[in-house]
Amino acid sequence: MTQVLIVDDDPALRDLLARRVTKAGHETQTAASAEEGLEVLEQHDIALVVTDLDMPGLNGVELCERIVGSRPNVPVIVVTAFGSLETAVSALRAGAFDFITKPFEFEMVMLAIERALRHRSLLEEVSRLRVQASVDPALSEMMGDCPAMKKLLSTIGRVARSDASVLICGESGTGKELVARALHQRGPRAERPFVAINCAAMPENLLESELFGHEKGAFTGAVAAHKGLFRQADGGTLFLDEIGELPLTLQPKLLRALEQRTVRPVGGKTETPFDVRLVAATNRDLEIAADEGRFREDLYYRINVVSLNVPPLRERGTDILLLATRFLEEFAARGSVEITNIAAPAADKLLSYSWPGNVRELRNCIERAVALAEFDKITVDDLPEKIRAYRTSHVLVAAESPAELVTMEEVERRYIARVLQAVGGSRSRAAQVLGLDRKTLYRKIKRYGIEAPEDSASKP
Repeated sequence: MTQVLIVDDDPALRDLLARRVTKAGHETQTAASAEEGLEVLEQHDIALVVTDLDMPGLNGVELCERIVGSRPNVPVIVVTAFGSLETAVSALRAGAFDFITKPFEFEMVMLAIERALRHRSLLEEVSRLRVQASVDPALSEMMGDCPAMKKLLSTIGRVARSDASVLICGESGTGKELVARALHQRGPRAERPFVAINCAAMPENLLESELFGHEKGAFTGAVAAHKGLFRQADGGTLFLDEIGELPLTLQPKLLRALEQRTVRPVGGKTETPFDVRLVAATNRDLEIAADEGRFREDLYYRINVVSLNVPPLRERGTDILLLATRFLEEFAARGSVEITNIAAPAADKLLSYSWPGNVRELRNCIERAVALAEFDKITVDDLPEKIRAYRTSHVLVAAESPAELVTMEEVERRYIARVLQAVGGSRSRAAQVLGLDRKTLYRKIKRYGIEAPEDSASKP
């Protein structure tokens, strides 16, 4: 249980405050002077100090300086009847977490205590994660403590040993290419090439030539033969990013190449064998795209022998601080600046933000903060305005009670579940209401893990 030390030479106020803090669920220690308070600090594991300012002997500011100097992780709240700008500034300069003037409402003091304890917790978390971030710098952006990341990393370790095709799914910016590189680096092909291409980054005719190669004179501008990425990656790994954007006209050729393990360059007449492991990535639902005719179903099953899902950053909890700390170390070293950590209020902002751009956005945010930081730590003022000003919003989904702002996928999941409930579990009726065919609806139910009511129409 958290221990709070209360230092005040007024026994009545000291005991009353101790009772209030105890009632709030914390253990309390008390001291009648700053000197006695320092002795208590030596004997107990104190998490927070609340001290009066004006006391005989050492005053509250001097006590605060002593505590900050020897125990910087213990926040101090200074209370005084002599409230003025000068005393407030002196207390804050001494390192006080907060400053409260008498007379005060006990609710105000308790709020300050809870905020200070949260501040301490964040400092400890940042410190712990800074140590963890230095463990595996090669895969630093994939580190994480959340269950989803632990499961992902464990699966990568098992799948890397095989040659099975892998489809990596996740929102933009989550680090899908990092997963692909991890599969390559941890597998038997690690010493061979890792070749990557973004299927959405070039027009169809150039993409075909880039993937499969071309012969000299195959088209205007083909002044020399080009091997293509399948042959360039021979013996290694070929990573097709955003494969959901691959034109339909190219999909049969890709499927044939994967099945035959040979490629025919544009303008060529012979097949050339290759040996690559294929890893693909997408931020789309390719199963639904296949249902709607936007992606070949046979190609989908060919590339999706093993499926890996990369969780969005907003669902990774304190992994946000782990990554932020890793990026801080990287950019501080690159810029030769002495920035050692992230201040707790700034860490709180990072944890509260929704991160629509995921890890890519966090990396950009920390790079900016390091460039702008005036002190030896990143503060709230160093963060982008949209993160500083971010407030958790609410949305009303399908007439349910308000919930925190969620992704479109979560909106869809909730709405499908609500429609199924409303129609008594009838998949046919639900599909009609939703404007989907039954096959697509079944796949969405399976994908979202919706526990729909039993279809009453199917009962005997």
